[in-house]
Amino acid sequence: MTSNQEKIDAAVLRRLLKHLDDRKDVQNIDLMGYGGFCRNCLSDWYQEAAEEQGQPVTKDTARERIYGMPYSAYKEKYQAPATDEQLERMNVSVAKNKAARGQS
Repeated sequence: MTSNQEKIDAAVLRRLLKHLDDRKDVQNIDLMGYGGFCRNCLSDWYQEAAEEQGQPVTKDTARERIYGMPYSAYKEKYQAPATDEQLERMNVSVAKNKAARGQS
């Protein structure tokens, strides 16, 4: 039996995925640089959650769920090359993620 909280959580995830789908102009590297996560992170979390529920999925399947299309097609159509500034901001963000988790 799914709790109301799980239904709400699922609805929020669906809305986030729709928002990201509507905003393909927002690059993963910018999401990572400013928010500390990106579409790839979401697909990793999706894959981990599926495995925890005894329903393993492949990395490609998880990414297709998050991107709404095969990852290779998404990259070809929507992903722009990263600038040095974006890469630096992402590196700072990754370091903040590690610090928040108590990693060095």
